[in-house]
Amino acid sequence: MKRSMQKSASILMTVMMSAMVVTACGGNNANSGSGGNTASGGNSGTEAQGSNSSGSSGGKKTELLFWSPFSGSDGPFMKKIVDKYNSSQDQYKVNFVIQPNGEYYKQLDVALSTGKERPDLMIMHVDQVPTYQSKDQLQPVDELAAAAGINPADFAEAPVKYATIDSKLYTIPLDIHPVVMYYNKDLFEKAGVTAPPTNRAEFDAAVEKLTDKSKGVYGYVVPTLWPQQFIFPSLVWQNGGELWNGTDVAYNSPEAVEMVQWLRDMVDKGISPANVQQDGENTLFLQGKNAIQFNGPWMKSQFDEAGLNYGVAVMPQIGKAKQAIYAGSHGFVVPKAVTDSNTLAGIGDFLKYVSGNSLDWAESGQAVASKTVMDSAEFKAMEFQSTVSQSFSSVQFAPNVLNWGTIVEPVWSELSNAILGKKTPQQAMDDAVAKSRQAMK
Repeated sequence: MKRSMQKSASILMTVMMSAMVVTACGGNNANSGSGGNTASGGNSGTEAQGSNSSGSSGGKKTELLFWSPFSGSDGPFMKKIVDKYNSSQDQYKVNFVIQPNGEYYKQLDVALSTGKERPDLMIMHVDQVPTYQSKDQLQPVDELAAAAGINPADFAEAPVKYATIDSKLYTIPLDIHPVVMYYNKDLFEKAGVTAPPTNRAEFDAAVEKLTDKSKGVYGYVVPTLWPQQFIFPSLVWQNGGELWNGTDVAYNSPEAVEMVQWLRDMVDKGISPANVQQDGENTLFLQGKNAIQFNGPWMKSQFDEAGLNYGVAVMPQIGKAKQAIYAGSHGFVVPKAVTDSNTLAGIGDFLKYVSGNSLDWAESGQAVASKTVMDSAEFKAMEFQSTVSQSFSSVQFAPNVLNWGTIVEPVWSELSNAILGKKTPQQAMDDAVAKSRQAMK
């Protein structure tokens, strides 16, 4: 899920999170909000192709076509939920189809515009919702939810608030995938760092202790590319800045530039090596030579498989203004063209089931958006997922601006220039703003 999330993330920057979100998602280009690898990997696969046919006369089940981009290790977890639902009742059948994450929105655009093999229900990153709503391709889910007994108040507030447009709700959240802090427990113990840092002073002190250049060990390897799409927005917001000020891009503000300088200073001080390549920080983390990494929940399976002795914690508040953590989210949306009453009733029934039975999604490593699941003893016993959910009260998504992924794209190369020392932080951010303004014309 990681790599795809990265791709989605960039597209989104920007769903009902892991337990009914959402690449990495996070992956590197998961900046826009949905982010980046939204936790879907690269292996595509489909369950039954299904159809959007409906009709329950004569004992025939109403069939629902459900699309998702979960083409990585998360796919089987959603399939398990669908299979359990299909076995739990005999009125509806959900046909679950996985589209390759990297091609997901291209495939979705074709299906929605042509109506050919259009899904009845689909997963969408929350920061994509405003764009598709503006194209009049989504329908509000308020009535569907009410008829099914689904209360929006039973989900984490952030995705519900974001996807409420003109007082109408357009998504039922599945999960939320915020950037979190991973740390190497063995390196912490050797350096005498007894707890994960929670603020800038603690972080700066910890990475100094954790760095041992004679052994090629670094306190915090600064990524020059992905997953800066999750890290940089968090830092800017934490420092009191904004990516969008309501009318214009704003990442060349003093608050933003200060955070870019902070990243560059770690390279100058030797806390981080210079010229880190794509995924270089993750490679060193896997090798036990990078003590701290900021990344998304989608990294869990990779670190588990590598046998790392790692911990996870809420991202520290590095900025001076407030705690703020960039996140993506997966949610369920319904195309506007779906009008059949049996189909809509089936969608509501399925989503009601998921909202109370998404512990299987949490087992994929995702933190679910369903308060019912989050409040359960089973979820609280999941140390990783429950830690991730502690970020929910501080999460922010990509600015609610149409085509935000395209607008913000210049930031990532210019941020890389600043971290690599090719430009001053101010010049890099000024150039990013200029390019973004050009993209808005």
